[in-house]
Amino acid sequence: MTNSEKVIHTLSVYVANKPGALARIAQVFARRGFNIESLVVSPAVDGNFSRMTIGCSGKPDGLEQIIKQLAKLIDVLHCIDHTYDQSVMKEMGLIKISVDCEGRSEALQIAEHFGCKTVDLTKESMILQVVGDPAKIDALEEMIRKFKIVELVRTGKVVMSRGQKRT
Repeated sequence: MTNSEKVIHTLSVYVANKPGALARIAQVFARRGFNIESLVVSPAVDGNFSRMTIGCSGKPDGLEQIIKQLAKLIDVLHCIDHTYDQSVMKEMGLIKISVDCEGRSEALQIAEHFGCKTVDLTKESMILQVVGDPAKIDALEEMIRKFKIVELVRTGKVVMSRGQKRT
C-alpha cells in the first residue's frame, strides 16, 4: 500500500479529564503498530470530560482490537469509528506562502476559490486560513505549491455524527 492509498481512520474517543489518559490511549495504538496521524482534544459540554478525535493509520484488521482495548480503559467512556459513516468532518489549515506583488493577485484568486481567509499580508508573504474537509485542504495545498510554501500547519480532523447519533 503506498502512502497515497493509506486509509486514515477517524476515531472519536470520549474520556474523563484525568492525568495520564492521553498517554494510556496513545500506548494502545503503539502496541498495535498504529500511527497517530492527527490528534485533536477538546473539552466536552461537561468540563469533566473531553472528546479526542484521533486520525490513525495501520492494518485495518487491528483497528477493531484497538477500539475494544480503548473501551476497556477506565478513563474511556466510549470509542466510535467514524471512518465510513455519515459524519461531519472538518479541518483547519494555515498556509504561509512567499508571494510578491506580481503573484499576489493569482494567489488571492486561488484562495478565494477555496473559501480561504487572508489572515496576514505583508509585502513578501501572506497567510491563508482554510476550513473544510481534508480533501479540500489537500487540493488547496497542491494548487498553492506554485508559490513557495514557507510554513503549513493543519489542525487534524474534528468530527461530529449527524442527527441524533452519538459521536
